[in-house]
Amino acid sequence: MARVLREADVERLAEMPAILAAVEDAMRELGAGDAQNEPRRRVYAPGGLLNVMFASVPGAGYTGLKAYTVGGGDVRFLVVLFGLDGACRALIEADHLGAMRTGAATGVGVRALRGRGPHVVAVIGAGHQAQTQVMALQSAVELAELRIYSRTPEKREALAAAAGGVAAESAEAAVRDADIVVTITTAGDPVLEAAWVKPDALVVGAGSNFPNRAELPPELVGRGAVVVDQLAAARLESGDLHRAAEAGQFDWESAVELGGILAGKAAPPTGATVFESHGLAVWDVAAAATVLARAEQEGAGQEVPLF
Repeated sequence: MARVLREADVERLAEMPAILAAVEDAMRELGAGDAQNEPRRRVYAPGGLLNVMFASVPGAGYTGLKAYTVGGGDVRFLVVLFGLDGACRALIEADHLGAMRTGAATGVGVRALRGRGPHVVAVIGAGHQAQTQVMALQSAVELAELRIYSRTPEKREALAAAAGGVAAESAEAAVRDADIVVTITTAGDPVLEAAWVKPDALVVGAGSNFPNRAELPPELVGRGAVVVDQLAAARLESGDLHRAAEAGQFDWESAVELGGILAGKAAPPTGATVFESHGLAVWDVAAAATVLARAEQEGAGQEVPLF
């Protein structure tokens, strides 16, 4: 039997502390070489786009994949979980789940690279994904101050009010003197300037996963260490790093994977650091496993016979 979980089920069952822990464990397992992750692949069909990514996370007890389509003005996310015995265990609608695991990865990265704080944090972006970035940061580290900037005043004010932060009047006002800067936008070109960023700040580029889009300027990437969620994924998707490499500001061989740091194979960098977070299937599998465990405990969702 496979359990079908709808979006409403996920919204009720998903808990950020559990997803943070699961994503951290999965990344450590990936860094140790026990988990496997295949980067996202895309096919462009007439009128739409199909994205597929898949992974094995033995520590969570599952292999699985996420597939999602873009077309007709909608995005549709589905995570499929298989037990290690090969049995299909769950089909999960995964829009909210994806936002939760993306936020969790930022929380894991900030904690691993800068400790628990307190930190002054600036978030550039105030959409659906920004909300879970803030949620994860508040769960993962201590915030001395939270600043939110979006080009849409209503959105930045709403998120700041909901999160107990401050709505900044400009990106520069948000970023100046912040210890941590998170970009989570749909921008195609940089949303801040390197001169605004504190010399030893950690900058998390979490919004762009297309090679032709960049949120960070090359000179910011080039002034310190670069940590990636997975080098193979970054080579395919990181517009920030592609632009920096083309500008002579970045060497791919210098990048360090976050999983390696978590697994103790590399030391966390000090000083100026960029963490490029593009999205890995190990996060989806690990996060989905936590939701499925709660669903099984509570009898949530619908069981259907498959195979």
